[in-house]
This record gives sequence, C-alpha cells and structure tokens, in this order.
Amino acid sequence: MSLGQKHLAPYGSVKSRHDFTQRQLMSCLILKAYLKTSYRGLIDWLQGHGALRKALGLEEKLPHYTALQKFSARKDVLAVAEALIARIGRAALRKENKAKAAVAMDSTGLEPTSASAHYLSRSGRRRTKYLKVSLSVVCGSLLPLGLVLDWGPDNDKCQASELLEKTFGAARPHLPKALLADAGYDADWVHGVCREVWGVRSVIKPVPHRADGTLGGFYRPQMTKRSLKAHGYGRRWHIESFISGLKRFCGSTLNARRDICQRHEAALRVLAYALHR
Repeated sequence: MSLGQKHLAPYGSVKSRHDFTQRQLMSCLILKAYLKTSYRGLIDWLQGHGALRKALGLEEKLPHYTALQKFSARKDVLAVAEALIARIGRAALRKENKAKAAVAMDSTGLEPTSASAHYLSRSGRRRTKYLKVSLSVVCGSLLPLGLVLDWGPDNDKCQASELLEKTFGAARPHLPKALLADAGYDADWVHGVCREVWGVRSVIKPVPHRADGTLGGFYRPQMTKRSLKAHGYGRRWHIESFISGLKRFCGSTLNARRDICQRHEAALRVLAYALHR
C-alpha cells in the first residue's frame, strides 16, 4: 500500500461510493497471488484474519469478491504492477556495488490452462501456446526490474527490444555495468542497443549459424569463452534462480481465463514474489 500510493489515485471515480481505496483493492489482488487462492477464497481468508484486516484498513467492511474481479480486469492494473516492480528493482540496483552491478534477463512460460501434460498427450492434443513472461533481474539481490508479457512460443528476441527499454528506463540514473543473457538473445542489434544506446556492456552467449563455426556481426565475435568468463557471465544463473523460485512459490498454471486477466495475474505473481523476497 505504501508503494502504490504514488501510482494509484485514492478512488477510481469521483462518483463511486468510496467504500475502498484503489490501494486497498490492489493490495488484496497481490495477497490473492501470494496465497494462491480465488477471489472468494481471499475474502473468506480475510474474514478470519482480524490483524490483517486492520493493517489494510478493512476492519468494518470487506469488498465483495466481484469487486476484486472487476478491479483486476482494469487495464491500468498491469501498468501499476509494472511500475511497482520497477521501483523495487531500482531500489535494489541502487544498493549494488556500482563497479559490479549487473542485470540478467530471460523468459519463462505460464500455462493458461490447468490441463496436465499427461492429459494433453493422452488426448492427442499439443501444447499450442503459453503466456510468455520475459524478466530482467538485478544480480545479487535477485529482485525484478523489468517485465514484458506476451504469448509464446516464439523467439526471445521478439520481446528483447521492449524488455531492454523497460529495464534500462527503470534503472536510470543508476544503470548497471553489464547485462547478462543466454543464447536466446544472441543478436548483434541487441548488443548495439545495450552498448551504443544505453552504454551498458552486453554479455550474451553466441550461437554459431555458419557451417565453418564463425560468428557474423561486430559484437558477436567478441563473445569468446574467455571474454564471457572475464565479464561475469556465470552470474546469469541469478535469473534462473528467480524464475525457479517464482514457479515454486506461485505455481506455473494461471487461474484466470480472459487474456487481460491472465496477463494481470502473471504480473501480480511476479510482484507478490518480489515483495516476499
């Protein structure tokens, strides 16, 4: 609620009954992601937890579960969640050693349906799509800085431009010294954006596509094994650790069914896990 004060107006409309502030409703959505429950389950949980109701300012009245569902479907929920994630990551980056500050990025998938892989294989169906969560994480603190949501499967470079913009835009003026990424982001233009636009050293594992094993471009040939090791490419495991913890903590299956609600749920899970850390 403290973080959301800067990004949320007290009420969504001047004509509303003003029963609950937007910060209270947003906090309830984050708590729902934290508890891995439904809207009704969250209200039932709050009814038996007087201390938490007092902390949220909900001693006298609780919102109806439909009010939370309608609030979660608003378009600005995703923007607020991304802004809060950026504030957390920026604060973490500010505390890092400036000479060693680094950010790692990667992507993972969240399932839009609860159907298991075993059921899909037995029924003769295939996994056609998943919600792709592209993340950047501050190395050391393992806190998120940038977030991009899209539908997969596709190449990681499809979201790279937007993710770099959000990551470095959120980090200003405390830009990291290096950006670490796996071979999914191997492209000379990615190196160019990091180094020429933002002044951040890019450390990305290359993938040879030529028959003779050589690498094209200007920056890609510089990514030798010795260079990767010298510039701390081994710290890229921090993003893998964050993604692993996120899925173990919040699960890998989305409960929402509408596209916009699934995106919001994924963003709120990342935010809930960041606050938990």
